[in-house]
Amino acid sequence: MELKQFLELFNPLPGNHYLQVTDKIDATTLALQKIIAEVEGEFHLALYTQDAVNIPAALEQTNIQIINSFAKPFRALPRDNDMVIFKDLLFQHSNPDLLLRIAYTTLANTANIIIMQKKGTTDTAKTKELLEKFEFRAPNAIEILPEYDLVMAKKMHMWGNGL
Repeated sequence: MELKQFLELFNPLPGNHYLQVTDKIDATTLALQKIIAEVEGEFHLALYTQDAVNIPAALEQTNIQIINSFAKPFRALPRDNDMVIFKDLLFQHSNPDLLLRIAYTTLANTANIIIMQKKGTTDTAKTKELLEKFEFRAPNAIEILPEYDLVMAKKMHMWGNGL
């Protein structure tokens, strides 16, 4: 997986916190951890799996939540994250609306949300509508990884839910 263009979506600043919510650790997870570590930020991982997990050495300092059911929410502190990345997970969960509410609450103002799904497994237009429904603004579909559909939006200060 070529991640150079994908990583150009991110501009981590010192002290930033990124959260990836996914069902597997892969190259995107390791790349995100690396770029946030380079600016002395924090990388958090909410991993939905029922299997035993081999945690790569690169993630030993990562705050990892293991969630064993697609019916349970992940945990995140209010306004604690500068980026939330859902990868291959949002539409597997029994309550995607709950996950988007948690993401909205945990994001700092003007922070971004990214939804990544395997190419062709979701309707990009409906994903953008869903983000708008939860007060994320300027949703854009971005063709950056050949195997993924990617939609990115922003939580704007003083818009929508006011958090």
